Amino acid sequence: MRTSSIRRTCAALAAATSLALAVTACGGTTKSDVKNESGSAAPAGEADPNAPTKKGLTVGFLPKQVNNPYFTTADKGGQKAVEALGSTFKEVGPTSATDTSGQVSYVNTLTQQQVDAIAVSAQDPGALCTALKQAMKNGVKIVTYDSDTKPGCRNVFVSQAGAEDLGRTQIQLLAEQIGYKGEIAILSAAQTATNQNLWIDYMKDELKDPKYKDVKLVKVAYGNDDAQQSFQQTQGLLQEYPKLAGIVSPTTVGIKAAAQYLSGSKYRGTVKLSGLGTPNDLRSYVKNGTVEAFELWDPAKLGELAGHASVALASGQITGKEGQTFEAGELGTYTIGKDGVVDLGKPTVFDKDNIDDFDF
Repeated sequence: MRTSSIRRTCAALAAATSLALAVTACGGTTKSDVKNESGSAAPAGEADPNAPTKKGLTVGFLPKQVNNPYFTTADKGGQKAVEALGSTFKEVGPTSATDTSGQVSYVNTLTQQQVDAIAVSAQDPGALCTALKQAMKNGVKIVTYDSDTKPGCRNVFVSQAGAEDLGRTQIQLLAEQIGYKGEIAILSAAQTATNQNLWIDYMKDELKDPKYKDVKLVKVAYGNDDAQQSFQQTQGLLQEYPKLAGIVSPTTVGIKAAAQYLSGSKYRGTVKLSGLGTPNDLRSYVKNGTVEAFELWDPAKLGELAGHASVALASGQITGKEGQTFEAGELGTYTIGKDGVVDLGKPTVFDKDNIDDFDF
C-alpha cells in the first residue's frame, strides 16, 4: 500500500467514523481512551446556547509540559481563541512530562486564583481527578485537550482524532515503508500516558491482521517525552535488535529524537521511522531521507478549539452534554458527543510532497 493509499484509508475512516483522538504526541487521548470509571462527564446546570459570550474571563492552560514545542504550538492556538473572545489567557505547567504531582499543584493554584476555566492535558487519567473535581465545585469549568482524564473529572474533552484510527494508521504507514516484513519497535512516551497506551493497544491489534504475518513487534520502549532519553532508547533498540526494520513513535518528542539518532547513524534510510510528529520538527529529516511519512493533527487548531470550548462553558452556552453545539470561530460549529467529547477532525499524513505546505 502506497502513502497515497494510506491517505485514502484515513479519509475513508473519517467518513465512516467520528474521529476522536488523541497525538502528541504528544500525548492525546480520545473519547474511548479512558474507561468511564467515574461516571459520565460532569455538566452542571442548564445550557443556554443563545447566551452572550462573556468577556473578561481568565482561562488557564495547563499542558503536560511547558517549553515542549508541541504544547507551545497548541497553547498558542488556545491563546489566539481566548484573546479573540475578549478574555485573558495564561499558561502554567511543569517542565517535566511525568511530573503528575506538579500538574496537581498547578490545578490547585489556578483554582485558588479563581480562574473561570482550566484547559489541561492530563499526564495521568486519574491523578488529577480530586483536584479537578474540587475546581469544578468552586465554579471552574474544566476542559481536557490532547490527553483526557476520567470523564467525570471534567466538563468537555477536546479530542484530536480517533484513537483506533491513529493506532492503526501508524502501523499501516510503517508497514508500507518496510514492505510488510521485518522486526519493528515502538518508542512511546511515559508508561502511564493514557493516549500512548491506547494507541499501542490498537497498533498491536492491527498487527494481528494476516497481512502483517511477517511483521514482528519486538519491544515497546519508553523515552518519557524527554529528548535525551528518547535518543538513548533509540540507540538501545538498534543495539538490542540489529535487524530492526522500523520504529513507530507516537510522540512528537520521541519521533524527533529517533530521527536525530538515525540521521547521524549508519541506519539512516534503512531503518524506517514513522509515527506522530510536527512538520517543523521533521522537515529536515524528511528531506534527507531519514523519515518517509508520518502523521499528526494540527496542534494549533487543537488548542484553539480547547480555548473556544473553555469560553463557551464559562459563558453558559454549553455544559458538556451530548448533542450540544457551540461556535469555534474560524474552525466552525462543533457538536459535543458521548461522554462530553468534541472531535477536532482527521489526522494529516506528511511526506516530501506536502511538508512544506505546513508551518507548525
